Parts: sequence; C-alpha cells; structure tokens
Amino acid sequence: MASNPMPEFPSLTADTQADVAIVGGGIAGLTTAYQLQRAGKSVIVLEGGELASGESARTTAHLSCALDDRYTKLERLHGPQGARLAAESHAAAITTIEHLAKLENIDCGFTRLDGYLFFSTLAELRGLEAELAAAHRAGLNDVELVTRAPLPSFNTGRVLRFPNQAQFHPLAYLAGLARAITRDGGRIFTHTHVTKVQSGRPARLQTAGGATVTASAVVIATNSPVNDRVVVHTKQAPYRTYVIGARIPRHAVPLALYWDTADPYHYVRLQPGINDDEHDILIVGGEDHKTGQADDHAARYHRLEQWTRERFPISDVAFRWSGQVMEPVDGLGFIGRNPADTDNIYIATGDSGHGMTHGTIAGSLLTDLIMGRKNAWASLYNPGRVTTGATPEFAREGINTAAQYTDWLTPGTVRHENEVPINSGAILRRGLTKLALYRDEGGQLHECSAVCPHLGGIVHWNGDEKTWECPVHGSRFDRFGKVINGPSISDLAPVHHEAKATRGTQG
Repeated sequence: MASNPMPEFPSLTADTQADVAIVGGGIAGLTTAYQLQRAGKSVIVLEGGELASGESARTTAHLSCALDDRYTKLERLHGPQGARLAAESHAAAITTIEHLAKLENIDCGFTRLDGYLFFSTLAELRGLEAELAAAHRAGLNDVELVTRAPLPSFNTGRVLRFPNQAQFHPLAYLAGLARAITRDGGRIFTHTHVTKVQSGRPARLQTAGGATVTASAVVIATNSPVNDRVVVHTKQAPYRTYVIGARIPRHAVPLALYWDTADPYHYVRLQPGINDDEHDILIVGGEDHKTGQADDHAARYHRLEQWTRERFPISDVAFRWSGQVMEPVDGLGFIGRNPADTDNIYIATGDSGHGMTHGTIAGSLLTDLIMGRKNAWASLYNPGRVTTGATPEFAREGINTAAQYTDWLTPGTVRHENEVPINSGAILRRGLTKLALYRDEGGQLHECSAVCPHLGGIVHWNGDEKTWECPVHGSRFDRFGKVINGPSISDLAPVHHEAKATRGTQG
C-alpha cells in the first residue's frame, strides 16, 4: 500500500456560503460531504485541526457488523426489525467503503476477512447459541458456530465466525475521499475552529478567525456534538480505550478480526508489516473506562500487553495510543436531525466503538435526509428516539454524571503551584474555584480555569495524553487549555495571558 499522505488544505479567512456546511473532517464528515457533493449539493467542510486528526486517526479500523452490544441485546431494546436494520446498515457500510475505494482508486489496503467472537466465561458460552440465533434473525445467516478461532498460539474454544468483515487504512481512505471532494468542487478548510452554531434558515457558523459560513443545512460530525448542550449528551457517555501495536513474526497470526467478551473486553486485528519482511503488527485494544475517571493509564497499557503476551507470540510493543468512543445507552448511534433544534441542523454521534462503519452509515443516511429521500434506517438512528428498555442504563449513566460535580467540593490535587512537576498538570483550588495548572518542559507555569465551558464540570489531568479531560461529558483540552474534543466548543478560560515562571519540581 502506498503511503498516501493526507492532502493539505487552507484555513477559512473570508465569509462564504454553501448548500451544506459540515463541521468535522473525520469519517462521518468526509463521507457525508462526498455523497452530498455527488448528489449535486455545494458542500463546505470545516475542521478545527488537520483533516482526520481526531478520533478517525486513532481508530483500529475494524469494519464489522458484529456489533459490541450483541444482537440478543439489540433485539431486546429495538425489536427484531431494529436488530435487522442495524446489521443491514453496518454490512452496507462495509460494502460502501469497498465500493468507494474501488471507484476512486484509493490505495487503502481494503481487505475482506473473517471475524471471530470468542466468549470469556462459562456463563457467556451458554449464551453462544442464543447470540447465533439472534444474528441469524438479524439477517446474518452466514454467521456460524465453529470449534475455535484459527489461532495456533492459544485455544479460544467455541467461537462465532462472522464472514465478510473487513479492514483498511483509514487515513489513506479519507485522503482519497478528500481529494475526490475537492476535485468535484467541494471545499475543505482546516485549522478553522467553529465557535458558534446559529440555527435558523439559513444557519450560520462563526469561526475563530472571524469568518462566517451561511448554509441551508449544517451537519455536526465532531464525534461528540458541539452544538448540543444537554439532550443528546444524556443519552451517551464518553469512554477512553487503549491500544498497543506489537511486533510478531510474519504470518504467525492468521489475517482476521478477533474480539472477546471479557470485561473489559479486547479487540484484535493484524496489520501486515510495511517495509518489514520479518514482522507484522498485531493491534490489540481494550481496557476502556469513562473519560476523565481514571488515572492508571500505565497500568492499563501493562494489562493490555500482559493479556496479549499470554495469547500471542509478540516480541515487543512498538506503538501505543488511546482513543475516545461514545457509548449510547441503547447500543446504537445517533444520526439525523438534532433534537430541539431547527430541522436543518443534523448530527452524527454515538459510534459505540464502530466509528468507521457508523460514520459511513451517517454519510448515506444524512445525504438522504438532506436530499428529502426516504431511508429505512432513519427511525432506528433518530437522535430524538426514546428507548424504554434502556432506562436502567440511562439512569446509571445519569447518576455517574451527577456524581462528577462533587469535584467542586474537593481540594485540588496540589496545595501550591510549586508542587506541579515539569511537563505535568495538576488542579489547584483558589478560593471558590479551581485552576488547571500545566508546567512546560522549560519550567513555565500555564494557568487556566479548570471549569469545562460546556456544563461546568471540573477537568482532570491525563498524564499519558498530556490533556485535560472533563469527566461529565468527555470534553478534552490540550495541556494549555485549547479544546480538542467536544462537546465543549470553547477553550478553558485563561487566567493569565502570559505564562507564569515558578520553580517547580522534576517529575
């Protein structure tokens, strides 16, 4: 596969207009832009950073219709027809990616392969036949029960085999879509941060650079919607997930996707070695937790590596990273018109760990909605839906969210700014409020408010990613307080405009 670098795009410097403005340059935003452009709409894409620099760059790129919440649960929550539509939409998304890669001649390593779901406990094994039957009722008739996954290094026991799954190189694919969008007249602007979404007809977007975009319709495709204050955020929760890339001998693991049902669960795929004839890279993820609600990142990477070493012949860990997924309370994403808003504002969120297929579903569904066409998936993914069977999950997440506001009552993590180590962050209480302090590698102390601009949660320091994270709804900010992930649309409020020099400690 060629290196296929992401093309460069300018930032927006002048007022403009389009039929559809899309906020977010990841898989959902670019797929929607591509399909709307092909349908005859004039499209503009606004990305706050580099193109596809958010969660689409952190995916492990499983393309699967073996959904994490299992078909027995989806059938219970959404009925047999809902489970069938969920399977149909994710399978169609895989086919769409395959089709567009061929149509646009995108060298992204798209490969069809099998996926294997293995069960971790005896109780789960007893439900294996029930999950197989539910998958068949959902229309996945080629799913079968086999004695074990084709792994020579360990015996998984009985597993479900899902044929016709896939994997690809997401950045190469998105680079190809971006080139096709601009070739056909679409406009893409990077480093163009949207600071305000004004509903109405037309809708207006304000950018940090002062430019205004006017559009007949707006799509918010920012992983977590930056235009919604409350409604959707009560229906989903942000989770950090951890990934390692380990070297293994070439061809030691058969090319396939692998998932288990442990808690926390694990997901595995193989990346054939690039410029290396002796090794492949085994990509293993898991160890999820609520965003901003854990500080044992090193231990999670260690457990992930230990789990992998017990099952696969890895030599060393070459890569590691984390990503953020949005977990909806009823197992399915939210794609469509934004609740309690004008009907020309659309969102795509709630990927539930299936961001690549979910973003592709969004491209097809949002295009149909904006073009006034019927789509069989619209009701299933409607952001305004209420799933009565998910009430316990809704209540549990609500209690967890409310509990995070007790951070207003606790002391800071340090008592004095001099306690903040080099290249680290800490929370300091000052009177009735809290400050987020970061000391850079040169010893300069940077101060900003620790209050998330979205709904007033107190951010926590992530020492692994060197970011501030809100435990309420998952907003993330860089070490200096600049927003990098919604729902916050604003940076952490500055306390001092200039960096403050104090002595600090080594750490």
